[in-house]
This record gives sequence, structure tokens and C-alpha cells, in this order.
Amino acid sequence: MTPTSIPKDFPREPSPGAAPGAHPKLVLRKVGDTFSSGWTEEELALRYEVCADLVTQLVPYARRKYDANPDWGREGIERRLAAGIRSKPWDLTEAEIKWLVGRACEGLE
Repeated sequence: MTPTSIPKDFPREPSPGAAPGAHPKLVLRKVGDTFSSGWTEEELALRYEVCADLVTQLVPYARRKYDANPDWGREGIERRLAAGIRSKPWDLTEAEIKWLVGRACEGLE
């Protein structure tokens, strides 16, 4: 895989896991011969590429929605975009959704 230049503001940590029980637990996964709680470099690069592609698709959509519904304001567009993204089976973290929506709505207003 070719190296991808990932912006510093792109989320790097996955959502924390949870395990039932009375005692605290640390949720890890096995990657090769080690255990990890975060993304590998390859996973992070792939997640960024997917999110960057979604941003390119969402920018014109956000602009169209903003122009058609100026009374919603940027916050309304962001809220609706985030809700739409959450309804998709894309397995994005909340931090990634926040990053996507922020990027897609940068030029509004």
C-alpha cells in the first residue's frame, strides 16, 4: 500500500470497546503477534482514504442543501449530515463522522 498523508486532525483512535462484568476490562485485539487497542497504519490509511472520498461526495451535497434551505444554517446542515451518515452501514466512529461533517461543511456561510 502506498503511504497516505493523513492530516493531523484526522481521528486516530477507534471507539472504545466494552465488555460486561463487575471488574474493569481492557479490550484488545490480536494483530499479527501482538495485541493492540488502536488501528494499524494500514487500517488508519484505509479509513482516511474512505473518509476523504466521502468528503469529496458530501461537499457538493452540503452546498446544495445549504443553498436550498438557508434557514437551517450550518449547524442544521451538520446535524442532518451526521444523522444521515450514522444511518448508513459504513462502520465509522463518532470522531470520524464529526471530522467528515466538519470538512464537508467548511465552506458554508
